[in-house]
Amino acid sequence: MKTLACGDIMAGCTQTFQAETEDEILAQAGPHVVGHHQMEVTPELVEVVRSHIQDTSQAPTATATATAN
Repeated sequence: MKTLACGDIMAGCTQTFQAETEDEILAQAGPHVVGHHQMEVTPELVEVVRSHIQDTSQAPTATATATAN
């Protein structure tokens, strides 16, 4: 699963998006950017958005714990 928090790019925005692929996230985020932020979707903006998409399907990594001797 992929997620995008618009607030990571546009301070104060609380909109989040979830989808299986980055392209699906972009398809959701595009109309939001145009309608709510009055921005034009450009190749540069798409790259910024892509860089903020998180992969949430990965299992958390195990952390090592120290033991006292």
